[in-house]
Amino acid sequence: MPAIFAEPMNLPRLEAPQVAVLSRRVASITDAPHAFEGDGFPVRRAFAGVDQRLLDPFIHMDHMGEVEYSPGEAKGTPWHPHRGFETVTYMIDGTFEHQDSNGGGGRITDGDTQWMTAGAGILHIERPPEKLVVSGGLFHGFQLWVNLPAASKWIAPRYQDIRGSAVTLLSSHDGTALLRLIAGRLGSQQDFAGPGITHTPITMVHATVLPGGHVFLPWDASFNALFYVLSGRGEVGSERLQVSPGQLVAFHGEGPIEFFAAKGQESRSPALDVLVLGGKPIGEPVAWAGPFVMNTHAELAQAFDDYRSGRLGSIPAGALGQSQ
Repeated sequence: MPAIFAEPMNLPRLEAPQVAVLSRRVASITDAPHAFEGDGFPVRRAFAGVDQRLLDPFIHMDHMGEVEYSPGEAKGTPWHPHRGFETVTYMIDGTFEHQDSNGGGGRITDGDTQWMTAGAGILHIERPPEKLVVSGGLFHGFQLWVNLPAASKWIAPRYQDIRGSAVTLLSSHDGTALLRLIAGRLGSQQDFAGPGITHTPITMVHATVLPGGHVFLPWDASFNALFYVLSGRGEVGSERLQVSPGQLVAFHGEGPIEFFAAKGQESRSPALDVLVLGGKPIGEPVAWAGPFVMNTHAELAQAFDDYRSGRLGSIPAGALGQSQ
């Protein structure tokens, strides 16, 4: 169950659909395969098998969990480098710690977001706190990689800590859905803004839709549109195609995004819970290898050389994950 919740009927509402306005059509629906990340925590690779042209400006997204760890099972990642993009980590349930070589760091829990701009280069670590490792507990969230255009790949690193209490809460036009606007703008007049500050223009929304609910999201015509199902069942697009947990929908066209929650949901997933995101395509060559996202293979080679030479920063004394 998402931690940040409010009664949709009491929130500002998006405008009702206009009869003459057609919603975007579905370009593809894919199933996210299971994998393991870092020291071995389970993820689903949400973008696997999707045409990169439909994803741009996004590179990669891991759906982490939902998993109930037993004592001693919780895992994270070791210290590692990044260059050329931004990482966005959003915790739906559970707790995660972050520390980086630029002085950024903190702990996020239910409904919080960490937004790290790697830019010219940074080292960081992310992991569950020791208390969660010892006790076990629920862990659920996602990490998104947002590409940077060539002109921004060499900017200074930056860290944003976005509390769940700062997220903009909205309702669908019919009061059946809670919309958590984390970054970007929504509304036909771009009326509502999320707290996340982005170098690449994007919009990111976490939506919970009650059974039988209908969501009609006005969407920037210049943005792409993606829709990932966290839990529950529903229908998407003007075709009303059925979707289920672990599926990613990529849309095409320039209209709004439309989706519906099934009237009958399973008891363990009483609502349709989804992530909706989109951004302005960068349209540049992408050279991606491991933790680096650049424009050319020569830039990738330089990134690996800079990392081996210690030019991406150093691990702070007494840092997370280091022997004391």
